[in-house]
Amino acid sequence: MQAVTRITGIKQKAAWDQQVLPPVENVRPGLWSIPVPLPNNPLRYVLVYLFELDDGVALVDAGWNTEEAWGALNGGLAEAGGSISDVRAVVVTHIHPDHYGLAGRVREASGAWVGLHPADAALLQGRYVETDDLVERMGELLAISGVPEDRRPDLAQASMEIRSLVSMAEPDILLEDDQKIDFPGWDLRTVWTPGHSPGHICLYSDQHQLLLSGDHVLPRITPNISFHSQQIANPLGDYLESLARVRALDPDEVLPAHEYRFADLAGRLDEIEHHHADRLKAIEEVLAKQPGISAWDMTLSLEWSRPWDQIQSYMQRAANGETLAHLVLLETRGRVRREAGIPARFYLAESASG
Repeated sequence: MQAVTRITGIKQKAAWDQQVLPPVENVRPGLWSIPVPLPNNPLRYVLVYLFELDDGVALVDAGWNTEEAWGALNGGLAEAGGSISDVRAVVVTHIHPDHYGLAGRVREASGAWVGLHPADAALLQGRYVETDDLVERMGELLAISGVPEDRRPDLAQASMEIRSLVSMAEPDILLEDDQKIDFPGWDLRTVWTPGHSPGHICLYSDQHQLLLSGDHVLPRITPNISFHSQQIANPLGDYLESLARVRALDPDEVLPAHEYRFADLAGRLDEIEHHHADRLKAIEEVLAKQPGISAWDMTLSLEWSRPWDQIQSYMQRAANGETLAHLVLLETRGRVRREAGIPARFYLAESASG
């Protein structure tokens, strides 16, 4: 489906096309976007949003914990007329390192409170502190997926190197769904949008008709929705339901955590839903030709954004998790059945093959 997203972040889009960091921007009166660079990552940067308060500033997301990111965040604060000591709050849309990584360091420097949804807060220790069980369970999942034995250790450990990019910060405040955010002078509330992570939240302002979408809705790409050892129910089903929740908001502008600002949320949601419908159809077509295929071999059979041998190990694992998420959704819809084993084998259900 041809993208028709109406771009409002013109300077951000130009910078994206030129493969440079976009400028710090005053998006609305009292609201700034600060690009914080990501090391060796195709997303290049995360957009941290700064809200001016009566007694300081508040941030939405924070960036990775690197010196380059810390410098960019401090530089952006200065350009907006403040400093790190002015930060009163950090609301984290979800626990992935590019959003959560600097939250602890910001709190140490400023005394700010850190807010996170409880579903993500519950995963922090297992993800960033006591990780042996996480790695073991990931190895088991990779075996069930059909990943060759010689590849499993590399893929199971693939995300451990980014632990150093996180300054651990247990949240001071747990942000439930539809909760008013304590940013004095702003009418922000949370919208719980699980899928990309179990506790992902967006922030919505009815007064300003703005949606801060985190990674839930991006203008150009779809977020990775993975079945993995910390997200093992039906993440794609959760994600599609979450898309319906934000569709009901109808904001004038969407402020995502990556790439650039855009309008016409409904049109972008249509594109994302079509993408997943096409992927589900492609998986059923593979199953019709190769009954009993494993999740890993299914992953290798599908098309990705770049050649498979150019995809880093961590992203190969994420791709396998995304394939699993689609297979699980098809299972819940009665379209696919699974034969348990090492590896698990997938087939079209009789109701889907006629």
